Amino acid sequence: MLKNIPAQPGIYRFLDKNGSLLYIGKAKNLKNRVKSYFVKNNDLTPAKQQMLEKIAKIEHVIVTNETEALLLERSLIKKYQPPYNVDLKDDKSWLYVAITDEEFPKVIITR
Repeated sequence: MLKNIPAQPGIYRFLDKNGSLLYIGKAKNLKNRVKSYFVKNNDLTPAKQQMLEKIAKIEHVIVTNETEALLLERSLIKKYQPPYNVDLKDDKSWLYVAITDEEFPKVIITR
């Protein structure tokens, strides 16, 4: 499952044997992030350990940068509400990318 995942920014989706979505995550490096779930010494919560037992398929989408991955992850979690994503299922407003009006503008993510 892990050998086809590239070392690029993007989002990953864990699916069970029925094709149901379990979890959506983002990564600066998809290969390293997804592999981190399957390391024996990983300190995963009991819920994440339970999720790992159900994973039958891993899908990924490559994006151009980490910010794009964050925004895509957020929109997909809002849309599909996977059972193991609890942090972004709330009713908070969407994230926006803002550029400050300074001599040296900063790019920030805000609500």
